[in-house]
Amino acid sequence: MEIKKCKSLDEARKEIDKLDEQIVDLIATRNAYIKQLAHFKNSIDEIKAEDRISDVINRVRARAIEQGLSPNLINELYIKMIDAMVDSEVAEFKNAKNF
Repeated sequence: MEIKKCKSLDEARKEIDKLDEQIVDLIATRNAYIKQLAHFKNSIDEIKAEDRISDVINRVRARAIEQGLSPNLINELYIKMIDAMVDSEVAEFKNAKNF
């Protein structure tokens, strides 16, 4: 990704604001796919797939390192995001299965 060379504080902040919007949009898209997963699973235990969570965390930590980011920061962000999305998926599963 090419980083724009900003000429002022205001310009840099506007670029950050644009990125924040994109990040939120991507998280919303991710969550929409997570909700779809609920329809392919047979139990709440299947939703809380620790092996899959571990794989995701390992993959994004490696990507963070490639991008020169703190893998611990990415780890913490993803743990929080995954926990919230698991709750979302469980709710979707219960609604789909009429629990």
